[in-house]
Amino acid sequence: MNDNLKVLEKADVVAFGGVGFAGQVLPVTRAYDELAGHLTADLWPDLDRLLDRATAAGKVYAATLLDRFDPVAGRAAWQRLAADRSPVDTFTGCVRDRTSLAAYAKARTT
Repeated sequence: MNDNLKVLEKADVVAFGGVGFAGQVLPVTRAYDELAGHLTADLWPDLDRLLDRATAAGKVYAATLLDRFDPVAGRAAWQRLAADRSPVDTFTGCVRDRTSLAAYAKARTT
């Protein structure tokens, strides 16, 4: 598994851009961006594995990447996660929030 996938597997927060007042880009965001820029069918099995093994935040990144690669696969991934009540922390700018993985997934499928 490449280093970026390892970072996503252990992710503790979901942030798709800079966070905090300084707009710091987190290592997990850089790993996601790197993978997003090089999506290929070869990554699909690794992303599917992350849906089973990663932290809740890592599962969000995996489902999001699958959705970018193939919307049908992405929808299936979100549906797979829709029953998972694990907490997931998110950042939007300087606002940190917490929700459940199920609520996050539901918002992506409606």
